[in-house]
Amino acid sequence: MSGQGLHIHLDPVGGAAGDMFIAAMLHLRPDLEGRVMADVAAVLPDGVGQARLSEHMASGITARRFNLELATGGSAARHGVETTYSAMRGLLEAADLSEGTASAACGILHRIAEAEARVHGIPIERVHFHEIADWDALMDVTAAGSICAALKGATYSLGALPLGGGLVDTAHGKLPVPAPATALILEGYDWHDDGVAGERVTPTGAAILAHVTDGEPVSARPAGRLRGNGSGAGMRELSGMPNILRASMFDTAQGGFEQDRLVQLACDIDDMTGEELGAAADALRESSGVVDLVLLQGQGKKSRPFNRIEVLVRPDLTEAVAARIFDLTSTIGLRRTTVERLLLPRSLETGANGIGRKRTGRPAGHETLKAESDDLSMADTLAARRSLAITTETDK
Repeated sequence: MSGQGLHIHLDPVGGAAGDMFIAAMLHLRPDLEGRVMADVAAVLPDGVGQARLSEHMASGITARRFNLELATGGSAARHGVETTYSAMRGLLEAADLSEGTASAACGILHRIAEAEARVHGIPIERVHFHEIADWDALMDVTAAGSICAALKGATYSLGALPLGGGLVDTAHGKLPVPAPATALILEGYDWHDDGVAGERVTPTGAAILAHVTDGEPVSARPAGRLRGNGSGAGMRELSGMPNILRASMFDTAQGGFEQDRLVQLACDIDDMTGEELGAAADALRESSGVVDLVLLQGQGKKSRPFNRIEVLVRPDLTEAVAARIFDLTSTIGLRRTTVERLLLPRSLETGANGIGRKRTGRPAGHETLKAESDDLSMADTLAARRSLAITTETDK
């Protein structure tokens, strides 16, 4: 399973919650149900119950619902130390889950814990969950993580979120909606007031939306062929609209292209020596999450020459790489841009001479071979290097 070449647009018609996202995605991609249910079963202890995916009509719209069906005598409630962020993360990391599920689920959980820590002014290690402490919330985080891992490489966009209104009951009393953690997680995202009160976006739903969009409020969807729709229904009935989150899947890998999204971090530097800049660039290239780095020269204010550093970074490691740039250079600010790439299908192989090479399919139907530069370092001269490359790239 892979999300390469797929784009998923989410329309929060009625709102967004963890169970609504899961139900919508499993309605859209029923082939993922077996994986998701197995991962949930690995997290839920015996005697609690099991996940249930059911058909539902939401204001005349065919949808799905996802919920925890309690066993006889079972309880969804959890208490004490087991409701801490550390304990819930440990449970996910220790469970026998499908590849990538624990990492994605922990990423979602971390967004909630980080927001709760900011709301209450405490270290993240001291966060105790209340509204999301029960087994059904952990089940939602696990299921959403399983879906995200199965569709790794897919891109996402999101319509404007319904603001809601009024107060919501919390462990700290009645608070205005969106709840504080929800508002923090989705800072910078687009909201609208459709006149329907109540909590429309939950903290778990907010964390999932922020996770799949990499914390960037992307509303535009790329061109592509619509492959299907799925709707996940919430538990509340709304007046005048279906309480659903709709997921639409587009195939963007047309013409043999794949598509992914990176973040570009850039800054201009005019007060570092060449040695310092070179050392910083080498260290950054070795940093986890860095896909590419280029140095450019230009002329800035007061006609002073400067060097521009442009770094392409995996979205999930943007903050860590940004911190690394600030530590290694003299810059005090970074420009951040989301960059979408079109990629040709390629594969790595070893030629008959033992040199690695990249085989790439071209849109016209032919293939090209390119020798791996590092493998050519054994050559003593430029002529020998070029000869070795030609042998590697022409050998069939």
